[in-house]
Amino acid sequence: MSDVIVVGAGPAGAASAILLAEHGFDVLVLDRAAFPRPKICGEYLSPEAARVLDRLGVLKALDAAGATPLAGMRITAPDGTVVTGRYGAVGAWRPYRGHALAVPRETLDGTLAERLRALPIDFRERMRVTDLLIDAGRVVGVEAIDAEGVPSRFRAPLVIAADGRASVVAQRLGLRRPHRLQRMALVTYVRGLADVGDVGEIFVDPPDYAILNPVAPDRVNMSLVVPAADAARFSDRLDTFFAARVKQLPHLARRVAGAELLGRVRALGPLAYRVAAPRHGGVMLVGDAAGFYDPFTGEGVFTGLRSAELAVETATAALRAGDCSAAVLAAYPRARRAMFAGKERVTHALQLVIRHRRLANATARALARRPALLQHVLGVIGDYVPPGALLSPRALRV
Repeated sequence: MSDVIVVGAGPAGAASAILLAEHGFDVLVLDRAAFPRPKICGEYLSPEAARVLDRLGVLKALDAAGATPLAGMRITAPDGTVVTGRYGAVGAWRPYRGHALAVPRETLDGTLAERLRALPIDFRERMRVTDLLIDAGRVVGVEAIDAEGVPSRFRAPLVIAADGRASVVAQRLGLRRPHRLQRMALVTYVRGLADVGDVGEIFVDPPDYAILNPVAPDRVNMSLVVPAADAARFSDRLDTFFAARVKQLPHLARRVAGAELLGRVRALGPLAYRVAAPRHGGVMLVGDAAGFYDPFTGEGVFTGLRSAELAVETATAALRAGDCSAAVLAAYPRARRAMFAGKERVTHALQLVIRHRRLANATARALARRPALLQHVLGVIGDYVPPGALLSPRALRV
């Protein structure tokens, strides 16, 4: 029997397993996929994500694999106002490195999978978790089937669910809840985009926004976020809907004119959903399995990595004390809320801005007039400046 079962080997699951193994625990990782594998994603890693990736021992490998440095963000408002900010020191706060990264998920997840294989971790691919083993109100293991359909049962004092937005664990425990913000992301790649620089690009045109991240030479991740209801009826014609919608965002349409679409358009949504904290003992949720709120820049990978760090802190103490009760494990969701509550409030404010054309234009013009505020906003989005700093005199000065 393992000490911990980690369900899912994406960034949050791999990070949890690596850190637990480094603490000396016997870890079993189960994932339904074979790695490396593609995944729908904005493929942006905030500057602070580099710190966690370095701690996990994979940052140099990602650099060597061609991860693209992004020095900042360029935002185009509905009226054409352009605001460009670059990552850098903001008072006493500094990014781990002076740039973010654009990395294909196939590369990121594959590199993390190689790290799992290099450690004394029982990593089983093509193993799909189908249910939980529950005894007296406590999760004690999982049921799974392999690629040939052979069922297995695995037991451990602790199960960490990192199985993403469609988490079997969260659904089995009845924890997932819908969110009133109903948006859908349409994602593809383009090439032949002129004047690709060293920044990510965001185009706001309510009710939509789009993100361009250069993930490789002449290959740009293009994500278009729209109301889910608008895209739902075109589910069988996503390429057609995508092309028509892009034409309705004039600044984006001019930017990608002449670029060539690479591959089909894929959809992900609804993006936002809530997940309640488990009431059972023996289980923790990390990454997207613990909930997701529609981000402005696609920086959800950092949230997954950081939540894994927080979960491992609680898990280590619980396992060493021999007590994985719900009361003991509740320290983790409290730590998670404390860590991300401020960022979520900022993200809520950004979603309000990008839903209203006049407000989006006014905000862009205000940021253009206040470079200090722009640097603070970029630092918060980049995860290295605390959200409360946005209200400081330094941020608000003209």
